[in-house]
Amino acid sequence: MTRAPFLLAVLALSCGPAPLASDESELARARQRMVAEQIEARGVKDPLVLDALRKVPRHEFVPKAVAAEAYGDHPLSIGHAQTISQPYIVAFMTEAVRPRRGMKVLEVGTGSGYQAAVLASIGCRVYSIEIVRSLADSARTRLARLGYDVQVRYGDGYLGWPEVAPFDAILLTAAPEAVPAALVQQLKAGGRLVAPVGGEHDVQRLTLVEKDSLGRQKRSELLPVRFVPMRKGLR
Repeated sequence: MTRAPFLLAVLALSCGPAPLASDESELARARQRMVAEQIEARGVKDPLVLDALRKVPRHEFVPKAVAAEAYGDHPLSIGHAQTISQPYIVAFMTEAVRPRRGMKVLEVGTGSGYQAAVLASIGCRVYSIEIVRSLADSARTRLARLGYDVQVRYGDGYLGWPEVAPFDAILLTAAPEAVPAALVQQLKAGGRLVAPVGGEHDVQRLTLVEKDSLGRQKRSELLPVRFVPMRKGLR
């Protein structure tokens, strides 16, 4: 996850009771401002991504104690040493995999489920893995309650989800020191993988892996970031 001055990707927890109608109107206006000022203004152009960010209620994916900050230009803690990503980072990573309706996408690091909800809102078939059981359980419940069709698994993201591979796109929301070989293997020919890569205390690089029709890889660095480390072993 990234932290100012870098961009911190994060994973989220539970939300509070449903807001009143007047609150909903203000939250909707805050969401529109978020997209206009934090995302479009920084160069994200894909209309599918922008539309999803305008629709998905980010305040439902953060702890109720910080719900007033849900549309701020920064990550938020969700417990378990995890965070929900800065909105711009979510948008940037989503655009980088070129999402389209019907694409099969693997997300490693469900957190609160916000990134998965954005992808599902676009029309992707989303499979998401979370290594912290309580986060996996709460995200699964939250996504279902809000109407997002996402398959959530409690598991080790380093292993991917081989029984439903290959994937058109893969996103990692925590940083491995190197892109896991199993995930590259599960990426379809012509697919795109986006991951923060580097050590916990280093400036990591948001990295794009593209696989061509012959299985050859092309790697490019997109942004300097700082994410929480990608864990091994179930919690």
